[in-house]
Amino acid sequence: MSRTLYIVAYDISDERRLAKVHYFLKNFSTGGQKSVYECFLSPAELEKVKNGLMNLIHPFEDRIHIFTLDGRSKTHTLGIAIQPQDPDYFYIG
Repeated sequence: MSRTLYIVAYDISDERRLAKVHYFLKNFSTGGQKSVYECFLSPAELEKVKNGLMNLIHPFEDRIHIFTLDGRSKTHTLGIAIQPQDPDYFYIG
């Protein structure tokens, strides 16, 4: 299955919705920090993420950006950051 690397960044105004979005995205991410996550997603998984997020946010108060990245591109990391990797499998629990 082919997956594409996405960066999902969000700004949620309500703490309760913020916690729900954070928990939801952690199921799909390979890394990230606070409100920015690295996600390798298939087209079907991307739709699931978009639909799931739309059900969690308030569209007039919250913001979510999904950026497509080329997973083959070299990324520059600083500090304790690690390169994003597409794992062999994902555990969603």
